[in-house]
Amino acid sequence: MGPNAKGALLALLSFGLYATHDLIVKGLGATYSPFQIVFFSVLFSFPLVVGMLISDSRPGHLRPNHPWWTALRTVAAVTTAAAAFYAFSNLPLAQVYAIIFAAPLIITILSIPILGEQVRLRRWMAVIMGLGGVIVVLRPGVTQFDLAHLAALVAAFGSALASIIVRKIGNDERPEVLVLYPMLTNFVVMGALTAFVYVPMPLEHLALNATMAVLGFAASMIIIYAYKAAEAVIVAPMQYSQILWAVVFGAAFFDEWPDRVTLAGAAIIIASGVYIVLREGSGGASENTPVLQNRGRYETGTLPRVSTLLRLRKDRSKAQS
Repeated sequence: MGPNAKGALLALLSFGLYATHDLIVKGLGATYSPFQIVFFSVLFSFPLVVGMLISDSRPGHLRPNHPWWTALRTVAAVTTAAAAFYAFSNLPLAQVYAIIFAAPLIITILSIPILGEQVRLRRWMAVIMGLGGVIVVLRPGVTQFDLAHLAALVAAFGSALASIIVRKIGNDERPEVLVLYPMLTNFVVMGALTAFVYVPMPLEHLALNATMAVLGFAASMIIIYAYKAAEAVIVAPMQYSQILWAVVFGAAFFDEWPDRVTLAGAAIIIASGVYIVLREGSGGASENTPVLQNRGRYETGTLPRVSTLLRLRKDRSKAQS
């Protein structure tokens, strides 16, 4: 098996685990507030993430070099977590993924003012086409636009904003800063909000929260090996496989059957996203490759970003050599 094929298969496995994570979010969302689900998700993720971070023996501190960008990115990640978990709890899985898949399109737009990226005609056409796909999924005037749809849109924008900020400051900030600030803020903010909406959790539901943490962490580790094995342009589009898992999981567990319009809109969004990834990877079309460097799925602050983990491993390898 060639390295690209190996990387693609590892990425498919990783995003399958991420989709299973989101399946549990939806299942728990029928009973619990998204604030409570996020809180326990972070709580159970802490030991896994901290155990990984403390193995880094290099000297340093946790004061951000770019405090305002770090603060904005933290707010974006925390907002995305609550919005995405709310959307998954109240909308069909396939519809949520279709809307959140607009994040690469928003990243492309935000890269202009934040990174100084020059977006030429072809990528603009892909962005416009993809945003048109979002309109197809939402069907304004035909279906009722409610808070859950707005939450999915907020999650897409928040994830894009958090990702583009990491692209801007990632080389100057320690990975520990990028990982811990959103997680700690999620823990404090969601913990405070959970106090107003708390519903006692039986042991089996606590176990599901712990399973979410393990699934998310395992998926993050697997995608690292995928990027080490294969080219980024091969691995990155594999995130769109989550729409297939959404269709299967939605039908099997929630009797959700996406209609043709939703699938058509999702296909448009995915096609535009894949084109942007391939365009950025072709060389010469993008100076910053903001979408290609995104490396993973939507940002929640409940788990470390794949790009941050990759950098942590790279820095550790340099320190040991």
